[in-house]
Amino acid sequence: MTHECVAPAAEEALVARLRADGPRSFGAMFLERSTRTPDAPAYRTPGPGGGWISRTWAETAQAVTEIAAGLLALGLRPQDRVAICSATRVEWIEADFGVMCAGGATTTVYPSSSPEEVRHILTDSGSRFVFVENAAQLSKILAAGTVERAILIDGPAPSGDSRTAAGDSRTAAGDSPAGTDSDSRTLDLGALKALGREKLATNPDLVQQETAKIGPDDLATLIYTSGTTGLPKGVRVGHDAWIYQGLAIQAMGIVHPGDLGYLWLPLSHAFGKALLSCQLSVGFEFAVDGDVSAIVQRLAEVRPTIMPAVPRIFEKVYAGVAATMEREGGLKARLYRWAIGVALRRGALRPIADRLVLSKVRDRFGGRMRFFISGASSLSPEIAAWFDAIRLPIAEGYGLTESCATTIFNRPADPEYGTVGVPLPGTRVRIADDGEILLKGPGLMQGYHGMPEATAETLIDGWLHTGDIGEITERGSLRITDRKKDLIKTSNGKYVAPQAIEARFKGLCPLAGQVVVHGENRKFITALIDLDPDEARKWAPAHGLEKASHAEIARSDQMREEIARCVEELNKGLNSWETIKKFAILEENLDVEGGDLTPSLKLRRRVVEKRYQSQLDGLYA
Repeated sequence: MTHECVAPAAEEALVARLRADGPRSFGAMFLERSTRTPDAPAYRTPGPGGGWISRTWAETAQAVTEIAAGLLALGLRPQDRVAICSATRVEWIEADFGVMCAGGATTTVYPSSSPEEVRHILTDSGSRFVFVENAAQLSKILAAGTVERAILIDGPAPSGDSRTAAGDSRTAAGDSPAGTDSDSRTLDLGALKALGREKLATNPDLVQQETAKIGPDDLATLIYTSGTTGLPKGVRVGHDAWIYQGLAIQAMGIVHPGDLGYLWLPLSHAFGKALLSCQLSVGFEFAVDGDVSAIVQRLAEVRPTIMPAVPRIFEKVYAGVAATMEREGGLKARLYRWAIGVALRRGALRPIADRLVLSKVRDRFGGRMRFFISGASSLSPEIAAWFDAIRLPIAEGYGLTESCATTIFNRPADPEYGTVGVPLPGTRVRIADDGEILLKGPGLMQGYHGMPEATAETLIDGWLHTGDIGEITERGSLRITDRKKDLIKTSNGKYVAPQAIEARFKGLCPLAGQVVVHGENRKFITALIDLDPDEARKWAPAHGLEKASHAEIARSDQMREEIARCVEELNKGLNSWETIKKFAILEENLDVEGGDLTPSLKLRRRVVEKRYQSQLDGLYA
């Protein structure tokens, strides 16, 4: 069995050359991009009255420079932590770039974080300043009690000076910055920029001078893992690791300056920062909108060429198309099944199938999409094959916060579905004797913040011990088997990898939302299944449940029969000890707000098992 996998030799050679001439810091990387292509489009955002507003790299640089200078005016010191608590929006990006250029370090806070988590992150990181999206988030930030200044993105700040919008940087008394209250820690973003302009008026090169002082090993980000158990740990990442990410993706040659990416993923996640690094390296444009509910509408408007997402998005698209075709029935359903079958078999009639059916499915994504990127959790091979059949390949990747998220990646031109591909050039992957995946390369964290023992347990002789189990295929790709801690050992001594089973079931059952496979120290495997609320509502009328609530649909005999058929189909492809013998359909959805899922939509398995302990025990009664 092969125990290591590597990137293609040509990519390895190219990334070495790029790194030799690369910038010293992430801030320098941004300034170089804005200087190299000042008039090229950088970002576009939804306009207040519809349509999209585009901004160039030069316009972005102006905003970033003002923010950086404003932070310096507030007294930001090298590597001081500045937190950002906001949904995905262009101001998040500008704030992050501003922190980078001023020599600070960004700490990320998910907007969905509980007050306890916010307090822990701000206190543990020692964040002095926080960019906060709106007044609803502000109370959580100020309640933490440790922040010197909170900068409100959607202002004005409470008791703020209305002259902020006009750029006046002082109150009438001349003692406090505009947009602040003399007894308040809050100012709005306009006031911060005004402070920056005032600072730049006396020293126009201030930001460039501060950026030049930053070294590649200086702290760039302190990202707190969303974690499936306990409070999150702070992951320390230096500037060089993020620069490497962008240059390595550039060396892979999969994205081009003319691409248009659609960015909706949480920027609080390491994957978001990796995407921004790639953008700076290559120079393409991002359309930015964090409204998940508007993705389908936005794709038709923006017509992007690439889009990163999580498996749940692809599961919902797959389920939605399949369910729609089945509900319409008749010729349309038969034609759809025929077209997909031809495409999956690569049959001679594929051009006809494409013209009649598959091209119409692609049009839902704007008609220009080249490929998708999937990460954060396992993607069902069946769903990946379906997207490939309609000529919208999904490049599935793998990484941890501790490895800057984008570490191993299927090349879109030649993916091996069911795997996460091969490493970025410059990164090495090794399989330990017990099957654990080990990583080594420039993209690894410096360590856990204030946790030397945890760091020593995870980083050993330069190798990151991921806690994931995997294997190398004959083609040299990495296949993830499961989380080391998630492997189930039944009372019969058999090991079961739950994530693979859960991903496969979602590919077979359009009605499934989240699936929790269970069986640790039990005599057989069971599952908790929650229903996708949209698909359940669409399914209900045809089964006499048009007026039923979600809970009533979940309790119905009709739904149980439907799910049982899917479980039976799933079990046909499993070993006898892996098969699901019994299951329970949950009457409510697992979600982030309830603590069942992390902000990146990973299952908190132990939390869910504890919450539904009585239902699980009942399956073994």
